Amino acid sequence: MYLNALSAAVWYPIRFDTVHDAVRSVAIWLTLALAAAFIVCALLLKGEKRAKFLKIALLTAVAYACAVCAVFLSFSFAEDGIETLLFVPLLLLLLAVAGSAIAVTLRRTRPVFIGAGGAVGAALLATLVCMGVRFASGDSLESNGISRESVNSIALYLTAILLVAAVVALAFFFGRKDKKGFDTKSITYAAICIAMSFALSYLRIVKMPQGGSITLASLLPLMIYSYMFGTKKGVFAGMIYGLLQALQDTYILHPAQFVLDYPLAFAGIGLAGMFAKTKALEKLPQLQFALGAVVAGVARFLMHFLSGIFAFGAFAPEGTPVALYSLGYQAAYVFPDIVIAIAAGVLVFSSKSFVKAVKKFNASKDSAQAVTQTAAQTSGENVR
Repeated sequence: MYLNALSAAVWYPIRFDTVHDAVRSVAIWLTLALAAAFIVCALLLKGEKRAKFLKIALLTAVAYACAVCAVFLSFSFAEDGIETLLFVPLLLLLLAVAGSAIAVTLRRTRPVFIGAGGAVGAALLATLVCMGVRFASGDSLESNGISRESVNSIALYLTAILLVAAVVALAFFFGRKDKKGFDTKSITYAAICIAMSFALSYLRIVKMPQGGSITLASLLPLMIYSYMFGTKKGVFAGMIYGLLQALQDTYILHPAQFVLDYPLAFAGIGLAGMFAKTKALEKLPQLQFALGAVVAGVARFLMHFLSGIFAFGAFAPEGTPVALYSLGYQAAYVFPDIVIAIAAGVLVFSSKSFVKAVKKFNASKDSAQAVTQTAAQTSGENVR
Protein backbone atom coordinates (compact mmCIF):
# COMPACT_ATOMS: atom_id res chain seq x y z
CA MET A 1 0.00 0.00 0.00
CA TYR A 2 2.82 2.38 0.92
CA LEU A 3 4.74 1.69 -2.32
CA ASN A 4 1.56 1.94 -4.42
CA ALA A 5 0.88 5.41 -3.02
CA LEU A 6 4.43 6.57 -3.79
CA SER A 7 4.37 5.06 -7.28
CA ALA A 8 1.44 7.32 -8.21
CA ALA A 9 3.24 10.41 -6.93
CA VAL A 10 5.19 12.99 -8.93
CA TRP A 11 8.94 13.19 -8.19
CA TYR A 12 10.33 16.71 -8.69
CA PRO A 13 14.11 16.99 -8.12
CA ILE A 14 14.92 15.79 -11.66
CA ARG A 15 11.75 16.84 -13.46
CA PHE A 16 12.16 19.29 -16.40
CA ASP A 17 9.01 18.63 -18.48
CA THR A 18 7.66 22.18 -18.17
CA VAL A 19 9.06 25.58 -17.22
CA HIS A 20 7.30 25.30 -13.85
CA ASP A 21 8.85 21.89 -13.13
CA ALA A 22 12.27 23.01 -14.31
CA VAL A 23 12.23 26.09 -12.06
CA ARG A 24 11.11 23.94 -9.13
CA SER A 25 13.92 21.42 -9.71
CA VAL A 26 16.52 24.18 -9.97
CA ALA A 27 15.14 25.81 -6.81
CA ILE A 28 15.43 22.53 -4.89
CA TRP A 29 19.12 22.11 -5.74
CA LEU A 30 19.81 25.83 -5.22
CA THR A 31 18.24 25.67 -1.76
CA LEU A 32 20.34 22.63 -0.86
CA ALA A 33 23.47 24.45 -2.03
CA LEU A 34 22.60 27.58 -0.02
CA ALA A 35 21.90 25.46 3.08
CA ALA A 36 25.24 23.67 2.71
CA ALA A 37 27.07 26.99 2.27
CA PHE A 38 25.30 28.39 5.34
CA ILE A 39 26.32 25.40 7.48
CA VAL A 40 29.95 25.53 6.33
CA CYS A 41 30.25 29.28 6.96
CA ALA A 42 28.54 29.00 10.36
CA LEU A 43 31.04 26.32 11.38
CA LEU A 44 34.13 28.14 10.10
CA LEU A 45 33.37 31.64 11.34
CA LYS A 46 33.86 32.61 14.98
CA GLY A 47 32.93 35.47 17.30
CA GLU A 48 31.72 38.75 15.81
CA LYS A 49 32.19 37.52 12.25
CA ARG A 50 29.77 34.66 12.90
CA ALA A 51 27.23 37.02 14.51
CA LYS A 52 27.37 39.38 11.51
CA PHE A 53 27.14 36.45 9.11
CA LEU A 54 24.05 35.05 10.89
CA LYS A 55 22.25 38.40 10.62
CA ILE A 56 23.05 38.65 6.91
CA ALA A 57 22.10 35.00 6.39
CA LEU A 58 18.73 35.52 8.10
CA LEU A 59 17.90 38.52 5.93
CA THR A 60 19.03 36.62 2.83
CA ALA A 61 16.90 33.60 3.78
CA VAL A 62 13.80 35.77 4.28
CA ALA A 63 14.34 37.56 0.96
CA TYR A 64 14.92 34.23 -0.79
CA ALA A 65 11.78 32.78 0.81
CA CYS A 66 9.67 35.75 -0.35
CA ALA A 67 11.07 35.43 -3.89
CA VAL A 68 10.30 31.69 -4.01
CA CYS A 69 6.74 32.31 -2.75
CA ALA A 70 6.13 35.03 -5.35
CA VAL A 71 7.48 32.94 -8.25
CA PHE A 72 5.57 29.76 -7.46
CA LEU A 73 2.31 31.49 -6.52
CA SER A 74 2.47 33.20 -9.91
CA PHE A 75 2.98 29.83 -11.61
CA SER A 76 0.07 28.30 -9.67
CA PHE A 77 -2.36 31.08 -10.53
CA ALA A 78 -1.27 31.13 -14.18
CA GLU A 79 -1.67 27.36 -14.61
CA ASP A 80 -4.62 26.52 -12.36
CA GLY A 81 -6.51 29.80 -12.29
CA ILE A 82 -8.34 31.13 -9.23
CA GLU A 83 -11.54 29.55 -7.92
CA THR A 84 -13.25 32.65 -6.54
CA LEU A 85 -15.60 30.84 -4.13
CA LEU A 86 -12.59 29.35 -2.34
CA PHE A 87 -9.76 31.82 -2.90
CA VAL A 88 -11.48 35.07 -1.88
CA PRO A 89 -12.86 33.91 1.51
CA LEU A 90 -9.58 32.15 2.36
CA LEU A 91 -7.61 35.29 1.54
CA LEU A 92 -9.99 37.44 3.61
CA LEU A 93 -9.72 35.00 6.53
CA LEU A 94 -5.93 35.11 6.36
CA LEU A 95 -5.94 38.92 6.28
CA ALA A 96 -8.42 39.06 9.16
CA VAL A 97 -6.25 36.81 11.34
CA ALA A 98 -3.05 38.72 10.52
CA GLY A 99 -4.71 42.12 11.00
CA SER A 100 -6.29 41.07 14.29
CA ALA A 101 -2.96 39.79 15.64
CA ILE A 102 -1.30 43.11 14.80
CA ALA A 103 -4.18 45.14 16.27
CA VAL A 104 -4.16 43.17 19.53
CA THR A 105 -0.39 43.61 19.78
CA LEU A 106 -0.54 47.36 19.30
CA ARG A 107 -3.52 48.02 21.56
CA ARG A 108 -4.60 45.57 24.26
CA THR A 109 -8.06 46.91 25.11
CA ARG A 110 -11.39 45.15 25.46
CA PRO A 111 -12.94 46.78 22.34
CA VAL A 112 -9.92 45.73 20.25
CA PHE A 113 -10.14 42.14 21.50
CA ILE A 114 -13.88 42.05 20.76
CA GLY A 115 -13.39 43.62 17.33
CA ALA A 116 -10.51 41.29 16.43
CA GLY A 117 -12.42 38.21 17.59
CA GLY A 118 -15.52 39.32 15.73
CA ALA A 119 -13.57 39.94 12.51
CA VAL A 120 -11.86 36.55 12.60
CA GLY A 121 -15.09 34.78 13.57
CA ALA A 122 -17.03 36.44 10.76
CA ALA A 123 -14.30 35.65 8.20
CA LEU A 124 -14.11 32.02 9.36
CA LEU A 125 -17.91 31.65 9.21
CA ALA A 126 -18.00 33.17 5.71
CA THR A 127 -15.23 30.81 4.58
CA LEU A 128 -17.01 27.72 5.90
CA VAL A 129 -20.32 28.86 4.41
CA CYS A 130 -18.71 29.31 0.99
CA MET A 131 -17.17 25.86 1.25
CA GLY A 132 -20.54 24.46 2.33
CA VAL A 133 -22.22 26.05 -0.69
CA ARG A 134 -19.54 24.56 -2.94
CA PHE A 135 -20.01 21.12 -1.36
CA ALA A 136 -23.81 21.35 -1.63
CA SER A 137 -23.59 22.30 -5.31
CA GLY A 138 -21.62 19.13 -5.99
CA ASP A 139 -18.88 20.95 -7.89
CA SER A 140 -16.14 19.94 -5.45
CA LEU A 141 -17.19 16.29 -5.68
CA GLU A 142 -17.90 16.05 -9.42
CA SER A 143 -14.56 17.63 -10.34
CA ASN A 144 -12.83 14.85 -8.39
CA GLY A 145 -15.10 11.99 -9.42
CA ILE A 146 -16.53 11.47 -5.91
CA SER A 147 -20.15 10.71 -5.01
CA ARG A 148 -21.88 12.59 -2.19
CA GLU A 149 -22.67 9.27 -0.46
CA SER A 150 -18.97 8.44 -0.04
CA VAL A 151 -18.39 11.52 2.15
CA ASN A 152 -19.38 11.09 5.80
CA SER A 153 -20.31 14.66 6.77
CA ILE A 154 -21.43 13.90 10.32
CA ALA A 155 -18.20 12.05 11.14
CA LEU A 156 -16.14 14.85 9.57
CA TYR A 157 -17.84 17.58 11.63
CA LEU A 158 -17.61 15.63 14.90
CA THR A 159 -13.97 14.72 14.27
CA ALA A 160 -13.04 18.31 13.44
CA ILE A 161 -14.74 19.66 16.60
CA LEU A 162 -13.13 17.08 18.90
CA LEU A 163 -9.64 17.51 17.43
CA VAL A 164 -9.83 21.32 17.54
CA ALA A 165 -10.63 21.02 21.25
CA ALA A 166 -7.78 18.52 21.76
CA VAL A 167 -5.14 20.67 20.01
CA VAL A 168 -6.20 23.82 21.88
CA ALA A 169 -6.18 21.95 25.22
CA LEU A 170 -2.69 20.54 24.58
CA ALA A 171 -1.36 23.94 23.45
CA PHE A 172 -2.61 25.64 26.64
CA PHE A 173 -1.49 22.78 28.91
CA PHE A 174 2.10 22.71 27.67
CA GLY A 175 2.17 26.50 27.30
CA ARG A 176 0.61 27.23 30.70
CA LYS A 177 3.82 28.83 31.99
CA ASP A 178 3.93 31.28 29.10
CA LYS A 179 1.85 34.20 30.41
CA LYS A 180 3.05 36.69 27.83
CA GLY A 181 0.90 37.28 24.77
CA PHE A 182 2.02 38.19 21.27
CA ASP A 183 4.42 41.11 21.06
CA THR A 184 6.38 42.72 18.24
CA LYS A 185 9.24 40.21 18.50
CA SER A 186 7.03 37.09 18.52
CA ILE A 187 4.95 38.36 15.59
CA THR A 188 8.08 39.26 13.61
CA TYR A 189 9.60 35.83 14.18
CA ALA A 190 6.27 34.19 13.36
CA ALA A 191 6.12 36.02 10.03
CA ILE A 192 9.70 35.02 9.22
CA CYS A 193 9.19 31.35 10.12
CA ILE A 194 5.85 31.11 8.30
CA ALA A 195 7.37 32.72 5.18
CA MET A 196 10.35 30.35 5.25
CA SER A 197 8.13 27.29 5.76
CA PHE A 198 5.83 28.43 2.96
CA ALA A 199 8.76 28.92 0.58
CA LEU A 200 10.25 25.52 1.45
CA SER A 201 6.84 23.88 0.88
CA TYR A 202 7.16 24.77 -2.80
CA LEU A 203 10.42 22.82 -2.99
CA ARG A 204 8.70 19.45 -3.21
CA ILE A 205 10.58 16.23 -3.58
CA VAL A 206 7.37 14.24 -4.13
CA LYS A 207 3.78 15.35 -4.74
CA MET A 208 0.92 12.92 -4.03
CA PRO A 209 -2.03 12.59 -6.44
CA GLN A 210 -4.80 13.54 -3.94
CA GLY A 211 -2.83 16.19 -2.09
CA GLY A 212 0.16 16.10 0.22
CA SER A 213 3.88 16.21 -0.53
CA ILE A 214 7.37 15.49 0.76
CA THR A 215 9.40 18.70 1.01
CA LEU A 216 12.82 20.03 1.95
CA ALA A 217 12.14 20.32 5.71
CA SER A 218 9.37 22.87 5.14
CA LEU A 219 8.01 22.35 8.68
CA LEU A 220 11.33 22.97 10.44
CA PRO A 221 10.97 26.79 10.80
CA LEU A 222 7.52 26.33 12.40
CA MET A 223 8.89 23.69 14.78
CA ILE A 224 11.78 25.94 15.82
CA TYR A 225 9.34 28.82 16.36
CA SER A 226 7.24 26.64 18.68
CA TYR A 227 10.39 25.61 20.56
CA MET A 228 11.37 29.26 21.04
CA PHE A 229 8.00 30.85 21.77
CA GLY A 230 5.92 28.00 23.20
CA THR A 231 3.05 25.84 22.05
CA LYS A 232 0.30 28.47 22.22
CA LYS A 233 2.05 30.79 19.79
CA GLY A 234 3.31 27.77 17.83
CA VAL A 235 -0.21 26.44 17.26
CA PHE A 236 -1.36 29.89 16.12
CA ALA A 237 1.55 30.18 13.66
CA GLY A 238 0.83 26.67 12.37
CA MET A 239 -2.80 27.59 11.79
CA ILE A 240 -1.78 30.62 9.71
CA TYR A 241 0.58 28.44 7.72
CA GLY A 242 -2.26 25.95 7.15
CA LEU A 243 -4.42 28.71 5.67
CA LEU A 244 -1.57 29.63 3.33
CA GLN A 245 -1.30 25.98 2.32
CA ALA A 246 -4.99 26.02 1.42
CA LEU A 247 -4.29 28.93 -0.93
CA GLN A 248 -1.21 27.26 -2.37
CA ASP A 249 -2.40 23.69 -2.93
CA THR A 250 -6.19 23.70 -2.77
CA TYR A 251 -7.77 20.26 -2.49
CA ILE A 252 -11.02 20.91 -0.64
CA LEU A 253 -14.09 18.69 -0.85
CA HIS A 254 -15.90 19.56 2.38
CA PRO A 255 -15.79 22.38 5.01
CA ALA A 256 -14.79 20.03 7.86
CA GLN A 257 -12.24 18.28 5.64
CA PHE A 258 -10.71 21.72 4.99
CA VAL A 259 -10.41 22.29 8.77
CA LEU A 260 -8.77 18.89 9.31
CA ASP A 261 -6.35 18.98 6.38
CA TYR A 262 -5.23 22.59 6.53
CA PRO A 263 -5.44 24.86 9.63
CA LEU A 264 -5.82 22.02 12.15
CA ALA A 265 -3.22 19.63 10.69
CA PHE A 266 -0.55 22.34 10.66
CA ALA A 267 -1.68 23.81 13.99
CA GLY A 268 -0.66 20.40 15.33
CA ILE A 269 2.89 21.17 14.18
CA GLY A 270 2.84 23.97 16.73
CA LEU A 271 2.99 21.34 19.48
CA ALA A 272 6.64 20.71 18.57
CA GLY A 273 7.85 22.93 21.40
CA MET A 274 6.05 20.97 24.13
CA PHE A 275 9.29 19.61 25.66
CA ALA A 276 11.39 22.77 25.24
CA LYS A 277 11.30 23.54 28.97
CA THR A 278 11.47 19.98 30.29
CA LYS A 279 14.20 20.21 32.93
CA ALA A 280 15.01 16.49 32.79
CA LEU A 281 16.11 16.98 29.16
CA GLU A 282 17.72 20.39 29.64
CA LYS A 283 21.16 19.14 28.59
CA LEU A 284 19.76 17.29 25.57
CA PRO A 285 18.20 19.98 23.32
CA GLN A 286 18.28 17.64 20.33
CA LEU A 287 16.09 15.17 22.21
CA GLN A 288 13.78 17.96 23.44
CA PHE A 289 13.25 19.06 19.86
CA ALA A 290 12.98 15.55 18.40
CA LEU A 291 10.39 14.34 20.93
CA GLY A 292 8.21 17.40 20.37
CA ALA A 293 8.58 17.08 16.62
CA VAL A 294 7.51 13.42 16.75
CA VAL A 295 4.36 14.33 18.68
CA ALA A 296 3.66 17.16 16.22
CA GLY A 297 4.14 14.78 13.28
CA VAL A 298 1.78 12.19 14.78
CA ALA A 299 -0.81 14.94 15.37
CA ARG A 300 -0.59 16.02 11.74
CA PHE A 301 -0.81 12.42 10.55
CA LEU A 302 -3.93 11.80 12.68
CA MET A 303 -5.74 14.78 11.09
CA HIS A 304 -4.95 13.64 7.54
CA PHE A 305 -5.68 9.99 8.36
CA LEU A 306 -9.20 10.72 9.67
CA SER A 307 -9.88 13.13 6.83
CA GLY A 308 -8.86 10.40 4.39
CA ILE A 309 -11.28 7.91 5.96
CA PHE A 310 -14.33 10.18 6.00
CA ALA A 311 -13.77 12.33 2.88
CA PHE A 312 -11.52 10.42 0.46
CA GLY A 313 -12.78 6.85 0.85
CA ALA A 314 -13.89 6.82 -2.79
CA PHE A 315 -10.24 6.69 -3.88
CA ALA A 316 -9.61 3.39 -2.08
CA PRO A 317 -9.05 0.52 -4.54
CA GLU A 318 -11.87 -2.00 -4.74
CA GLY A 319 -11.62 -4.55 -1.93
CA THR A 320 -9.26 -2.38 0.15
CA PRO A 321 -10.58 -1.17 3.54
CA VAL A 322 -10.84 2.61 3.57
CA ALA A 323 -8.91 2.89 6.84
CA LEU A 324 -6.05 0.80 5.43
CA TYR A 325 -5.98 2.90 2.25
CA SER A 326 -5.88 6.15 4.23
CA LEU A 327 -3.18 4.75 6.51
CA GLY A 328 -0.94 3.84 3.57
CA TYR A 329 -1.58 7.02 1.60
CA GLN A 330 -0.99 9.45 4.48
CA ALA A 331 2.01 7.53 5.84
CA ALA A 332 3.61 7.65 2.39
CA TYR A 333 4.24 11.39 2.62
CA VAL A 334 3.59 12.62 6.19
CA PHE A 335 6.22 10.47 7.91
CA PRO A 336 9.03 11.04 5.35
CA ASP A 337 8.31 14.78 5.48
CA ILE A 338 8.48 14.77 9.28
CA VAL A 339 11.64 12.62 9.32
CA ILE A 340 13.42 15.08 7.02
CA ALA A 341 12.38 18.00 9.26
CA ILE A 342 13.48 16.16 12.43
CA ALA A 343 16.84 15.17 10.91
CA ALA A 344 17.49 18.77 9.85
CA GLY A 345 16.32 20.03 13.25
CA VAL A 346 18.59 17.67 15.18
CA LEU A 347 21.48 18.88 13.02
CA VAL A 348 20.59 22.51 13.80
CA PHE A 349 20.24 21.83 17.53
CA SER A 350 23.62 20.11 17.50
CA SER A 351 25.14 23.55 17.01
CA LYS A 352 26.23 24.86 20.41
CA SER A 353 26.01 28.46 19.23
CA PHE A 354 22.41 27.98 18.05
CA VAL A 355 21.35 26.29 21.31
CA LYS A 356 23.12 29.01 23.30
CA ALA A 357 21.25 31.70 21.36
CA VAL A 358 17.90 29.97 21.90
CA LYS A 359 18.53 29.46 25.62
CA LYS A 360 19.65 33.07 25.98
CA PHE A 361 16.50 34.16 24.19
CA ASN A 362 14.28 32.01 26.44
CA ALA A 363 16.12 33.19 29.54
CA SER A 364 15.55 36.85 28.65
CA LYS A 365 11.90 36.11 27.91
CA ASP A 366 11.42 34.31 31.25
CA SER A 367 13.16 37.09 33.18
CA ALA A 368 10.95 39.68 31.50
CA GLN A 369 7.88 37.73 32.56
CA ALA A 370 9.21 37.46 36.11
CA VAL A 371 9.80 41.23 36.25
CA THR A 372 6.28 41.88 34.97
CA GLN A 373 4.74 39.53 37.55
CA THR A 374 6.82 41.05 40.38
CA ALA A 375 5.80 44.56 39.34
CA ALA A 376 2.16 43.54 39.27
CA GLN A 377 2.40 41.99 42.75
CA THR A 378 4.18 45.07 44.13
CA SER A 379 1.56 47.33 42.60
CA GLY A 380 -1.19 45.26 44.19
CA GLU A 381 0.48 45.41 47.60
CA ASN A 382 0.88 49.20 47.33
CA VAL A 383 -2.80 49.58 46.49
CA ARG A 384 -3.74 47.51 49.52
